[in-house]
Amino acid sequence: MDDRTYRIIRDEIKPGIRAMQAGPEDKAAVNDLMVQAAAWLQSKGSKQWHELLAGEDRHGVAEAVDRGDVFVFKKDDTLAGMVILQQHASGWDRSLWGDEGHESAVYLHRLCINRSFAGEELGGAILHWAVNGIRFPRKDRIRLDCIATVPALNRLYSGAGFDYRGQAPGAPFNLYEKQVPTAD
Repeated sequence: MDDRTYRIIRDEIKPGIRAMQAGPEDKAAVNDLMVQAAAWLQSKGSKQWHELLAGEDRHGVAEAVDRGDVFVFKKDDTLAGMVILQQHASGWDRSLWGDEGHESAVYLHRLCINRSFAGEELGGAILHWAVNGIRFPRKDRIRLDCIATVPALNRLYSGAGFDYRGQAPGAPFNLYEKQVPTAD
């Protein structure tokens, strides 16, 4: 892990579910969780994350764990969910957001819920935690993107208070952003 800094100010996101930075020991479980999510999405007729079913991860989650950008949510020893919170814009982020505002933004990717926790509003709890439960120095906003044609995802993000910032130029992705308190 590198020297990026953050401060978890609330580690329990729901009763019994704790937030923590993922470590090397979490890589296999995180990958399994994303593959589970991709299979579930496919069963619903979605091609989102389909590359994971072929063993390809375009977001480089194992490397993101090594960088310290992955956070997991566990109930006892069971992985309930995960999210990537990148402190630096990737090429993907820059292609969607343009050239402005990257220095003060954290980029949220790969929010993923264990299907055995479905229906418990864990996705909303993770978004709430990303806004209120962790602080990054010199970062005052969280940005994310989602497929424009998936109403459930767009409702999740707008329902969590993220402001719609439009559709990415030339791409079928909606952009969302939320102001967050800065680290002390």
